[in-house]
Order: sequence, then C-alpha cells, then structure tokens
Amino acid sequence: MVPQVSPSVDGRLAYAVLALNLHREPAFILAFGGGMLVEAQPYPYSLNLEAAALLIIDMQRDFLEPGGFGEMLGNDVSQLRRTIEPNKALLGAWREAGGLVIHTREGHRPDLADLPPAKKIRGRGATCIGDPGPMGRILVRGEAGHDIIPELYPAAGEPVIDKPGKGAFFATDLHAILQNRGIAQLVVTGVTTGVCVNTTVREANDRGYDCLVVADCCGSYFPEFHEMGLRMIAAQGGIFGWVAPSANVIAALAGVKVMKGAAK
Repeated sequence: MVPQVSPSVDGRLAYAVLALNLHREPAFILAFGGGMLVEAQPYPYSLNLEAAALLIIDMQRDFLEPGGFGEMLGNDVSQLRRTIEPNKALLGAWREAGGLVIHTREGHRPDLADLPPAKKIRGRGATCIGDPGPMGRILVRGEAGHDIIPELYPAAGEPVIDKPGKGAFFATDLHAILQNRGIAQLVVTGVTTGVCVNTTVREANDRGYDCLVVADCCGSYFPEFHEMGLRMIAAQGGIFGWVAPSANVIAALAGVKVMKGAAK
C-alpha cells in the first residue's frame, strides 16, 4: 500500500515514498537524485538514468551467428547467443525509460591501416582479420559480419562506436560523447565478458565512470572465463564496478518510470 502524501510536501518526498515502497528498504536518499537502487554485487548500485548510458559491446554477426567468424574458429556460439534475449529485454526497458543507448563494434578500416601486425598474425590461424570470411572480409567495417545482429540493431540516433581494439575507449570518440552528454554511469552488456567487456570496464573505471555489468547480458565462448571475468569486476569491494542480473536493472527502470509518472 502506498502511504498518503500531503499536497504541501514537495515532490522530492513523494519520490522518496515511491522508492521506499518499490524496494521495501530506505532508498529515498537515492531517489532524491533521480536514482533508484539496483541490487548488485558487491553492494547496491544507485542508478541515475539521466547520467547513465547503456553500453552494448560488440553484439556483431561475426561473433554470434552460426557460420560466422567465431564459429569458424571452432567456438560454440550458443554461449554468446544465450545473451540475446536478456539484452533484448533490457534494451527495450531502457529505451522505454528514455535512457541513452550506445553500441560498439570491433573492426578495422578496409585498408587495414589501423590493424597492428601483431594482432593480425596472433593465433597463427589460416584465416586472419581482413581475409574473406563467411560474411565478407573478417572484422572489416562495412562488411556484413561486422554489423550488429538484427535482434539488437541500433535505433535511429543511437551512437555506434567503431573501435579497432578490445576496449571501447581506445582510438574512439566514446569518452567525448559521454562527457558531452553528461554521462557518469555505464550499464555494460555484450561480448565477450573476459575480453572486450572487461577491457572496456577497466578503461572506464580509470576515467572515473561507475560501471554496472549485467551478468546474463554478457557472455564468453568459455563459461569459466565469463564467471571469472564477472568475479574480477566485483572483487575487493568493486575494484572495477558492480555486477547484477538484468532482472534487477529492469526492476529499477520500472521504478524510474513510476517516479516520472508521479512527477507529472
């Protein structure tokens, strides 16, 4: 039951009551700042949607689709594809709440001028970055395999960051975009947990962003790497950030929606 609030009480207290009832705990201090608690590890995360962006890392066809580069290397793409439905649910809730969404894609210029020789030859595989693959030249911008999967395709106006490395900040304009939008928090999803997700979160942490990694919206070809990647982020009191399931984030977004409705 929602307690009665006197009309003479300012709107901030009304928000506090709503937050208190949604979480069944004293979340009202966070509600004053436009935020809601997300139950997370190592402790609750205060999500302020106006200062947050959903950052979806490298959900690209070559990594996730059967017949793509990832599978061609012998990887089990089902380990990544299990993240599609949780990401769809979170993305839908985030868009409905009016939050900023940013996507990333790992890949290189068609002339490969930004591809270090060490990266090209690493793994000593028969097929390398830039070579013809099942969906065009492998990890080359503009090729079919480089693009984001249809299930999570960017909506009009959502920035797409083309990155040449593992981290989304290296050699990109991501930091400038976030600063210009007044973003201080990143809710991070995507693939793979131990490589591009972890690298990006560490880069963001060093730049002062508070990162919440959504566990079931991230994946690795190797389940043990996924598990350890998440544990490293939340270890030692959250050395790189917070970790939570998508259901907890979606619940908080529902709370934001209720608070916005109460403010009208």
